[in-house]
Amino acid sequence: MEIVLWLVTGFLALGFLAGGLALMVLPRERYRALGRNQHWVDMLDDATLKALGALKMLAGLGLVLPAVLGIAEWLVPTAALGLMMYMTGATAVRTVRREWGYAVADVAFILMAGIVAWGRTFGPGTYLAS
Repeated sequence: MEIVLWLVTGFLALGFLAGGLALMVLPRERYRALGRNQHWVDMLDDATLKALGALKMLAGLGLVLPAVLGIAEWLVPTAALGLMMYMTGATAVRTVRREWGYAVADVAFILMAGIVAWGRTFGPGTYLAS
């Protein structure tokens, strides 16, 4: 189970770090051009996009750094819960835009973050004291 938790955590961390970095450094037009699934950026102003990028990067780091450094490991399930909330918002945006296929993918991210949150809180890979 520990290996599964680390694989899911690593996948989420890399994805959110890359996505956050892209939101932070790419101009809106370039980010939008990455694919049809990125057209949601038209709904938000530039400052909000940068803030969302920073949140994604912080969450990605929060999934891995505390565990690797052995400091404040309770932040790992907290970051996973934060990603669940973030992706719930993303799913809501997809639903409003009637992007059903992308909404299903967002729900998959919610489930993966939920696995990490559960595994690091109650499961065999817990970081919290009993």
